[in-house]
Amino acid sequence: MHLHILGICGTFMGSLAVLAKQLGHRVTGSDANVYPPMSTQLEQQGIELIEGYDPAQLEPQPDLIVVGNAMSRGNPCVEYMLAHNLRYTSGPQWLHDHLLADRWVLAVAGTHGKTTTATMLAWILEQAGMSPGFLIGGIPKGFDCSARIGETPFFVIEADEYDTAFFDKRSKFVHYNPRTLILNNLEFDHADIFTDLAAIQRQFHHLVRLVPDNGLIIRSADEPALDEVIEQGCWSEQVLTGFERRANWSAQLLSEDGSHFAVQHDGESLGEVCWGLTGLHNVSNAINALVAARHVGVKPEHAIEALSAFGGVKRRMELLGEVAGISVYDDFAHHPTAIQTTLEGIKARAAGHRPVVAVIEPRSNTMRLGAHKAELAQSTESADQVYWFQPDDMDWSLSEVVEQSPVPARLETCINALVARLVGELPANAEVVIMSNGGFGGIHQKLLKALEQREAIHVL
Repeated sequence: MHLHILGICGTFMGSLAVLAKQLGHRVTGSDANVYPPMSTQLEQQGIELIEGYDPAQLEPQPDLIVVGNAMSRGNPCVEYMLAHNLRYTSGPQWLHDHLLADRWVLAVAGTHGKTTTATMLAWILEQAGMSPGFLIGGIPKGFDCSARIGETPFFVIEADEYDTAFFDKRSKFVHYNPRTLILNNLEFDHADIFTDLAAIQRQFHHLVRLVPDNGLIIRSADEPALDEVIEQGCWSEQVLTGFERRANWSAQLLSEDGSHFAVQHDGESLGEVCWGLTGLHNVSNAINALVAARHVGVKPEHAIEALSAFGGVKRRMELLGEVAGISVYDDFAHHPTAIQTTLEGIKARAAGHRPVVAVIEPRSNTMRLGAHKAELAQSTESADQVYWFQPDDMDWSLSEVVEQSPVPARLETCINALVARLVGELPANAEVVIMSNGGFGGIHQKLLKALEQREAIHVL
């Protein structure tokens, strides 16, 4: 078939395009902005990309149009598609119909940690020789792409609660029919499509209803919002994970920053993970991934060995460079809880020997709407200094967050001015964590380049 994908450069739709190509289809696609790294990955797969939404791209007519959830009424291609009665579907529905129907699906859902946990799980299965398929909304280290069909029935997927398409407002994950389901956590997010937490819980309940009675639900024991989801009905075996006593699987921290911990099952230690990641959130992610892998036959000791060699995920506390003792990290955190747990992890690792500096762009739709502004200031209490960046399209000012900050904080509205201030004010040996779910105006490389220039001047 000839598939044409509208909105192809998003992480989900781009990964879907790779899978469709691997299945033997001819794949083309378009997006408002065609840019790396997704455009590079797609071009390497031989997928033709078109910039913009001129309806001429739909002639001759493709066999099927796959519509991304960023597409809406008024889009020229969408209007042409509807007016000419062309065949179309959503990305999640296409996955269900053409790839997942005959697979053992291991889905990872939750407000935080989906990409990291799904990558951990795929990595464990890969190291166990199970060659799983996967679709991950990020660039996993240790693999050469964000999606593949795999060579066995097992398929790992990041199960997003965002809506499916303009014509299907259910969450994406209700199309995946998982046999193994991880529920990491649950908080209010996506304020642009959900009115409150209860609306999200309803979608999670719909997901729980799809797990068969011989399937497994793995969920964190210290998440009251997930308890309320399960109370609406559950027909599958459950395993509780985390740090609470009622957890079946838990971790004993052997290092405060989470870089070394023992895996415990019903109080019995099964082995120790020593890795390069930090933060209690990553410890929880690891336990969930280990239990999910066990459900498909991976022994815990093999999973522990695999986790100890896990390299992480791009844009999740990814070290981009070091200049004159200053380390610069890129992190995807865009929710107060994610900001807090990430900073707690690096602060514990620094152990007071290195100052932690947070540089934050509140860019997500939920942030721009101000849904979490009351929690933002306190989320940075583990940092020694915070620099907030005010995006142009935000409906409210970050000045109130700066005023309420429990640590020294500054506000900037210009990327270049922010870089200049950082270069002038960063303390020696600082750990700089740049947080955004977007490109942040290329600040990462701009900062590293400016630091290198400053150091070159010092050397001269």
